[in-house]
Amino acid sequence: MRIAVTGSIATDQLMTFPGRFGDQLIAEHLDRVSLSFLVDDLQIRRGGIAANISFGMGCLGITPILVGAVGHDFEDYRSWLERHGVDCGSVRVSEHHHTARFLCTTDQDHNQIASFYTGAMAEAREIELGPIAARSGGLDLVVISPNDPDAMVRHTDECRTRGIPFLADPSQQLARMEGPEVRRLVDGAAYLFTNDYEKALVEQKTGWSDEEVLSRVGVRVTTLGPKGARIDREGEPSIHIQPAPERGKVDPTGVGDAFRSGFVSALAWGLSLERCGQVGALMATYALESVGPQEYRLSQEDFTTRFAAAYGADAGSEVARHIRCHHP
Repeated sequence: MRIAVTGSIATDQLMTFPGRFGDQLIAEHLDRVSLSFLVDDLQIRRGGIAANISFGMGCLGITPILVGAVGHDFEDYRSWLERHGVDCGSVRVSEHHHTARFLCTTDQDHNQIASFYTGAMAEAREIELGPIAARSGGLDLVVISPNDPDAMVRHTDECRTRGIPFLADPSQQLARMEGPEVRRLVDGAAYLFTNDYEKALVEQKTGWSDEEVLSRVGVRVTTLGPKGARIDREGEPSIHIQPAPERGKVDPTGVGDAFRSGFVSALAWGLSLERCGQVGALMATYALESVGPQEYRLSQEDFTTRFAAAYGADAGSEVARHIRCHHP
């Protein structure tokens, strides 16, 4: 199964605030907030949603095609991704801009305040999927994750024109998109991914009810944080995915991306939607246990052992037949 993953490619600057953001906010002065947080830690990590998803898929033995725009400062990052099984042959290098930057501060309750510098990502709107499909011998699925908004709409429209199934993952970009754009991103998607807050935002911005959204997509996946995830299809009962037990909560950055990487990898293996959700849940747990969205390390034995412990011996045996952990 040939899968292209479009979206942001960025460097993450992750900081830790030892208090609670909520303790610093005064309700009657929220219209003029001016705050500075003294942080205890700074971690500079590789990130960007498309890169995070692709990294996880590469670690599971899939070879995703990463599609996005970067600056000339991408060469070390490119080498890292390629060593972890990611095809970077379709990444566009800007002549004018640096690779995007994500700056995020996390408090002791795992609440986050973040900013994102677009940089080279704005040029993603100039990328055509047709040449990528030709280079790879065709595409079976395109993941459309947060990116330059014009690029997201363009990739979605091109998937429809070319008859390529697509996975819609608008998440962070929902806040800046209006109803007509959101409807173009969602309508006809083979898979729609959101968290529970974004689910409500999709319905609000499109004007479609839950049932109407479900009638316009093949599968709707809603992540629920510590409560796991829910998978819905029109006319079918919901599938609830329990989270995989964690060894410790370290950093929530990239947890949703890791879930998507596991889900899409299991799709490529031809597994059921339930198994796809379970593989995604365990990948999310690995990400939660590490600082940075690409710092977890997988081994064949550890992954299959943890999967069987979380979801049963039969499930573990089924996944073990497919997983090929890429662990340089």
